[in-house]
Amino acid sequence: MEWVVVLLIGLVAGTLGGIVGFGTSIMLLPPLVVVFGPKEAVPIMAVTALMANLSRAAVWWREIDWRACAAYSATAAPAAALGAATLVRMSSVAIEVALGAFFLLMIPVRRRLTASGFTLRLWQLAVVGAVIGFLTGIVASTGPINTPFFLALGLVKGAFLATEALASLSMYVAKAATFNQLGALPWATFAKGLIVGSAVMLGSYAAKPFVLRMAPEQFRLLMDALMLLAGATMILTALA
Repeated sequence: MEWVVVLLIGLVAGTLGGIVGFGTSIMLLPPLVVVFGPKEAVPIMAVTALMANLSRAAVWWREIDWRACAAYSATAAPAAALGAATLVRMSSVAIEVALGAFFLLMIPVRRRLTASGFTLRLWQLAVVGAVIGFLTGIVASTGPINTPFFLALGLVKGAFLATEALASLSMYVAKAATFNQLGALPWATFAKGLIVGSAVMLGSYAAKPFVLRMAPEQFRLLMDALMLLAGATMILTALA
């Protein structure tokens, strides 16, 4: 019964993530912690996130901005490995509170930047990748942080979902590999990640018709709502 609940939540979380580009980890990590415990839940989520991003990139393959992916991944992957290696030595409470506050702050900031016509250059995206990559190595989910920066490249809907997913994929590969080297990702845990990730991948494919019907402004409003939820959830969870 526990597996049925986890897989159903994974399907819903994958669909939600396939629509807005993030939110999968936020929904899925709490039940994983309850069922498998916090020590095993984080590596399982790393494998699941890898599969989720791979499926989103596959769904919107033709709309990927390859230059943006290369610029972001070049710094994000090694930074994520560094973050994962330091995870066992530090308390993440303060970081999660700061990230939650950042999510909330970025809602008005993103709107202001969009109204002013702000755009992002590739070298700036590489700097962003290094910072977010390190944070991704430490905490379970930093998906909402990517949103304003990839939107600043002028990407929306399928182009945003695919480019952000493929760029983030390198981070989760590096994170999973680091967990494996540290002995935190045995084959049994890896297999659980594959099973949960399969449900998430199905959700990513189920999301495509919803995205195709959405207007760009509806897409942005939905992301703002999820960023609000993500920020509030992360702060409350860290302080609980």
